[in-house]
Amino acid sequence: MTEARGSRGMHVRKNDTVVVLAGKSRGRTGRVLRVYPGDRRVIVEGVNFIRKHTRPNPQRNIKGGILEREAPVDASNVMVVCRECGKPARVGHRVLDDGKKVRTCRRCDGLLDK
Repeated sequence: MTEARGSRGMHVRKNDTVVVLAGKSRGRTGRVLRVYPGDRRVIVEGVNFIRKHTRPNPQRNIKGGILEREAPVDASNVMVVCRECGKPARVGHRVLDDGKKVRTCRRCDGLLDK
């Protein structure tokens, strides 16, 4: 793994619904499966498929062949879809009355966190 590029957190979290802004999968929407903050990359369900050639390994019960799976996408190329307005939105932050810090939609000011 590479070292973190800056101390700021990422605007995307696991299980967020995002839309891809750039690349061969532009315009597709999917759920974030995994986040790599050190590399500032995310894996999105159904987006950026690669073909991986694998050898059979009977000890691990792996069949050989060509597998298709999702590859990481740069976090700057995805945008969070707001739960309330249903549109892609920039992410803002707000501290609630109980002291909890939450992410907010810059478009409709709705909460992105549960």
